[in-house]
Amino acid sequence: MTPKEALNKYFGYDDFRPLQSEIIASVLSGRDTLALMPTGGGKSICFQVPALVMGHDNPDRRLCLVITPLIALMRDQVANLQARGIHAEAVYTGMSYDKQRVALDNCLYGPYHFLYCSPERLESEEFRKRLKDLPIGLIAVDEAHCISQWGYDFRPSYLNIAAVRELLPDVPVLALTATATPTVVEDIQRRLGFKETNVLKMSFRRENLQYVVRRTDNKPEQIAHILSKVPGSAIIYVRNRKRSQELAEWIATTGESVDFYHAGLTTRERNERQEAWKEGRTRVIVATNAFGMGIDKADVRLVIHHDLPSHLESYYQEAGRAGRDGQTAYAVLLYNEEDKAKARKRVIDTYPPKEFVEQVYHKTMDFLQIGAGSGLGHRFALHMDQLCHVMHLPVIQTYSALHLLTQAGYIDFQEEYETQPRVCIRVQRAQLGEYDLSSTQIALLDHLMRHYSGIFTDLQYVREADKPEDHETLVSLAQRGIVTYIPRSVGCCLTMTKEREAEIYLSPLIYDDRQKRFAEQLHAMVEYAEQTQFCREQVLLAYFGETSAVPCGHCDVCREIARRIIAE
Repeated sequence: MTPKEALNKYFGYDDFRPLQSEIIASVLSGRDTLALMPTGGGKSICFQVPALVMGHDNPDRRLCLVITPLIALMRDQVANLQARGIHAEAVYTGMSYDKQRVALDNCLYGPYHFLYCSPERLESEEFRKRLKDLPIGLIAVDEAHCISQWGYDFRPSYLNIAAVRELLPDVPVLALTATATPTVVEDIQRRLGFKETNVLKMSFRRENLQYVVRRTDNKPEQIAHILSKVPGSAIIYVRNRKRSQELAEWIATTGESVDFYHAGLTTRERNERQEAWKEGRTRVIVATNAFGMGIDKADVRLVIHHDLPSHLESYYQEAGRAGRDGQTAYAVLLYNEEDKAKARKRVIDTYPPKEFVEQVYHKTMDFLQIGAGSGLGHRFALHMDQLCHVMHLPVIQTYSALHLLTQAGYIDFQEEYETQPRVCIRVQRAQLGEYDLSSTQIALLDHLMRHYSGIFTDLQYVREADKPEDHETLVSLAQRGIVTYIPRSVGCCLTMTKEREAEIYLSPLIYDDRQKRFAEQLHAMVEYAEQTQFCREQVLLAYFGETSAVPCGHCDVCREIARRIIAE
């Protein structure tokens, strides 16, 4: 089977987009490959097609291991592949041991072509052992910039990928990202153990996307004005959850169809709001940066940034979610002098003094009652408001300190950890007949007893609670004392990756160098917002190493320059 035949058979396309065929040819030749493609460039095809071709030609290399950071994204991609008749599985945090075992058995014995997993799964020694037995012919690393300490979204869990490469030394790697500076490009290849330099890069230029910076002291009013002038679907990015809700409520007063989205919502709430927006039932979504990655919606006409992003990398990626259909779209950044002051403070908040970080470490250990030399492997739900109140810690800097401790390897702190629903039946089977139960309650209890053998003795993770009607039934049973029911929740989680230590050490690479880099990134973001001499797109492209680009002709700077020339 040729790549074009696979593309047409499984995806219904007659030809590849720019650079896709070159990337696929590089992968099929067995070379480690780093592919740089802007948002909407069709990255998934670049590993899906070669995996299908390899599997057709050699069943012993039929499986592609796809490493991606978002559970929602991997679920969507698995569902999309299955809808096309392509066998795919996913393994992620929150799945029961039995489900993980079945998924891996399917990939070993069944006609499966794709196994999706999060980088955190690679920490499991048992999971790594199973990988050695699987018919893996390709490793695809999505959002590959996360492996670089110089990237804007460094995640320590991505460093586990190097260990997988040692287990599968003859399997090529395809690393994919939409945002990487030249420094990050070099770092990705080094950390993934590329056998040779091999970068295939598409221009970051988006000819249909018009970049605009609007100076304003009244951002809500400016947003309302822009929404009235630009029809079509819109995303408005904000920096915190509270603002997403408040701004959405204000926009609703103008008559717009609007909702808000952030990682503190349950999976069901996020899915419902995302689907309503994707289907056009909601026009505007006000969101934190938890929204957008992997969303397949081509007709977004407008992306507005209410707050200044921390990096041009994240700004480019988020702005690039507009106009993926090739039609005219707008990326608008709202800016004022207050944003510049906030940017300076953000450096201090993100990199608080080392002494403070050590203080947070010990106070958190005391709060969780973890003694010296203990705690390794234990996981705790961490109530941040309570921690900061009891231990007299500032909230924002404490979050930053916990993230720095994660990067240093002392803990694994996750802000958006989702706990799965759990149920334990408190009444013995023989006594259930003494209760006046509805047919719905009886049916659900019977189902749980048949499918979860230990449900009478311990809390069991159950998927049934994802259905609204079953959730309500479990609530009614819990109110009568028949079951203990802990619903799905989203909150902070801390896992001890080392025993509690008497002292901690933040290396220059973890703290000093990254603090300097973060300050430089923020400075570049402020310069982009404030400068009015150079084409916006030229500034962005130069940041990503494209120094020979010509002015776009339609950003706010280019339009103003043209206006002045005409006026003269």
